[in-house]
Amino acid sequence: MAGKKKEEIKTDGWKDTFSDLMNLLLCFFVLLYSMSAVDEVKYAELVASLSNSFSIFSSGARALGEGQLISSGATQLNNLDDYISDMGKAAESEEEEDPMAEIEQQQRADTRKLYSDVVKRSENGRVQDAIEVTMDEGYQYVMISLSGGILFDSGSAEIRPGAKNMLSRVGDILKAYPDRIIKIEGHTDNVPIHTAEFPSNLWLSTARATKVLEYFLENHKLEKDMAEASGRGDAIAVADNSTSEGRAKNRRVEIKIYSNAQ
Repeated sequence: MAGKKKEEIKTDGWKDTFSDLMNLLLCFFVLLYSMSAVDEVKYAELVASLSNSFSIFSSGARALGEGQLISSGATQLNNLDDYISDMGKAAESEEEEDPMAEIEQQQRADTRKLYSDVVKRSENGRVQDAIEVTMDEGYQYVMISLSGGILFDSGSAEIRPGAKNMLSRVGDILKAYPDRIIKIEGHTDNVPIHTAEFPSNLWLSTARATKVLEYFLENHKLEKDMAEASGRGDAIAVADNSTSEGRAKNRRVEIKIYSNAQ
């Protein structure tokens, strides 16, 4: 009986299966890589660490930012934290308020406080109906305005006797601010004047302001180095000079109390 021929058994078929598996794994990791995002900061840290610690990169140290180098060895992350903190501090400093803005805010607060104080003192002295208290737009001073028609006769710089009681009460207000600059300004309407005593409105307004200052210095002991007088003539009108009412408002004496203490 003829013997059966044995079939040859192949033993390398596993290679096909293994190749398929490797291809699948390769595709899987390529897919994962394509879906991942590289952290550039941490990658830079790794590069700098390897470069400084093991010198496997030819270009030497690496810089993060402008001029800030990562230190070698284990201190690199600490230095990176310091660098990031410095960047944060710089950003915060840019957001801080302008020092000039703070000064202006304080100036406004001081002038408002002074205004309230002057108004209260005028009410306590029962002189609020004879004067006008205002605050300038630049928050530099508080102004007391006195009517020239109450203080002086027409064309004269002599204080009326009947006005001295009111002027004395105003002096009591000013006496409360010995450390403030006080400026007294005289103003007239635009009707020309030409007399032997006063050749122009400028002369008249200056004389009236000076007389008021002298009264305060003699009777209320204002600080001489803190007070001054000047005349503006008809240069600064607050009302229409074409009417008698407007001209009456323009004839005035203004007392400016500056909010900055000296």
